[in-house]
Amino acid sequence: MRRFLLSDRLADKMVVAGGEAHHMLRVLRLAAGDQVVVVDPVGQAAVARITQASDTEVFLSMETMLEEEREAPITIRLAQGLPKSDKMDFIVQKAVELGISEIIPMEADTSVVRYDAAKQQNRRERWQKIAAEAAKQCQRTIVPNVAAVQDLAKLLAATGGETQIIVLYEGQVPLGLKQVLREKPGNDYLLIIGPEGGLSSREVQLAQERGAAIVTMGPRILRTETAALAAIAAVMYEHGDLGG
Repeated sequence: MRRFLLSDRLADKMVVAGGEAHHMLRVLRLAAGDQVVVVDPVGQAAVARITQASDTEVFLSMETMLEEEREAPITIRLAQGLPKSDKMDFIVQKAVELGISEIIPMEADTSVVRYDAAKQQNRRERWQKIAAEAAKQCQRTIVPNVAAVQDLAKLLAATGGETQIIVLYEGQVPLGLKQVLREKPGNDYLLIIGPEGGLSSREVQLAQERGAAIVTMGPRILRTETAALAAIAAVMYEHGDLGG
């Protein structure tokens, strides 16, 4: 059954408009009588039936609430140093599939990519759309937020004290990711990944002063997109969300 995202909370009668309505009517050719699964902004899901449609709106009637456990038992936010080319598109899509809670595009000291304000907004909208499509594809009940582009200092200042901050660093550090996850288990993580050029020593020191764990992913140097997804998968696995 096809899955669609609502802009409002579930109700006995609902209206879908915009891109979701276009997808229903013009792409999938759904019509009155067809059933769909709808998910609201707070993660509630239900089976609904199309009762009628206009050129731009689809009218639904709720039939059955669904009890779904699609979300991870922990919160993971990914601060990703802006990579070159379209790598961020790939990272956003796959991070959502793995269960990420939020993605923060980060302008690092070594970032080659630099966006002006208009470009930042354009890219953010694109990444949010990719996140929504990925969430539907993997049947999540929450669409992770893609935050505004920001630097590390601003990000750390806005991070609460209960969050466990982990910096993935390609330098020679004695602490491994597995060790941190097993010795200091938590339920709220911020993973910080540098762009292709890695994080600067200034940024690493800034994170350390904020109490971050600076960890290695092993003896091999990983590409930024590989490191991000491997780190998310490792944290999820340690908390029983991947592999049972």
